[in-house]
Amino acid sequence: MGYKFSLVLSRVITDDESTILREAGCHTAVFGTDSLPANADTSVTKMNFDDTISPTLAEAIESALEAVKSVPDLSVPGLTVPAQPMDPVVEEAKVVAGGLVEEVVAEKPAEEATAKKTSTRKSRTTKKVQVSAEAD
Repeated sequence: MGYKFSLVLSRVITDDESTILREAGCHTAVFGTDSLPANADTSVTKMNFDDTISPTLAEAIESALEAVKSVPDLSVPGLTVPAQPMDPVVEEAKVVAGGLVEEVVAEKPAEEATAKKTSTRKSRTTKKVQVSAEAD
């Protein structure tokens, strides 16, 4: 699965023009007839792409737009880009030269740790409350 998007061209193109577009880089495009979004009475060509070659969506769109420039008097009044699936994040393994690095855990001396525990404890005081009950 590649990058999906559609270009709406400014007019209906001929078979020769579609050949020019394919040779200019739109070899996987599917051509169809549509109408302009702003004017339903104007017929145009729509190019649907599922680009599996380009490394990014931006490069796929730029390539298609550049190909359209190869046909005289042709422009792109519409671009549709549906939501794209996220690319999996590929992380390269990093190698430390020279060998393995051991994990070192720093420990505090036992006396220091004990002294710290006693100094952070809160002192507790207990108040005695005298309750007197009067009998009537």
